[in-house]
Amino acid sequence: MITALLQVSLQTGLRAEPVKVHADYSVRLIGLPVAYANFVSEVNGNDYRISGTLRTSAFSDILSKTRGSADVSGRLTADRLQATNFQVSYSSGKSAKKTEIEFRNGNVKSTVNTPKRKASGADWVPLTDADLRAVLDPLSSLVFPGGSKVCPRSLPIFDGQSRVTLHLAPKGVRPFRTEGFAGDAIVCSVRFEPKAGYRTGSSGIQYLSQLKTMEVWFAKHERGDLYAPVYAKIPTKIGQVIVAATRFGG
Repeated sequence: MITALLQVSLQTGLRAEPVKVHADYSVRLIGLPVAYANFVSEVNGNDYRISGTLRTSAFSDILSKTRGSADVSGRLTADRLQATNFQVSYSSGKSAKKTEIEFRNGNVKSTVNTPKRKASGADWVPLTDADLRAVLDPLSSLVFPGGSKVCPRSLPIFDGQSRVTLHLAPKGVRPFRTEGFAGDAIVCSVRFEPKAGYRTGSSGIQYLSQLKTMEVWFAKHERGDLYAPVYAKIPTKIGQVIVAATRFGG
């Protein structure tokens, strides 16, 4: 009896406590601050939750004030974070939108867009049932369990309207330092491939599909045992966007 109680006490004492990972980002366009984002990732056993906020800078607010929030929860598998519920909402000027997606075993169970998104035009590529199977949400798709491969891998993503795939390929390792982290980051090139829920004539889609110089860097949070982005560069038609972590740690 005493031995059994000691075993239970030991197992309880060794049970992992929930771990929170805080990450803050700045977004710059041609060197100018345009937005800031803050995220908290919480891991509790095999369950996870990521919540975050986005706001434009005072400089960008002159043109259009944008505020947004996102939240996703689900389960950790061996090589990915698999969402069960995802939602994002944002406002820009007088426009406000919200998307809610429910997943079951990696498949889309339901999607609600408010207001309802319009799919029209002769060049519109419609979604099929196959496009909604074995997909990831936009937020936790770029966070990986510590023991999994970061790149190469392909990420099938559904955002509530469009189904795209991001193809990650290894480009080496680079040193990275910010508040809460100093060490090596895994560098991946990124190729964008649209699949469905988009217009083939969209200049933005065509531009992203042709890019060959996008990069995302991933760092590992040891206590959380997760890889997450700490740096990204995305060329645009008016200049390069740089997303960099200003904080990455507990």
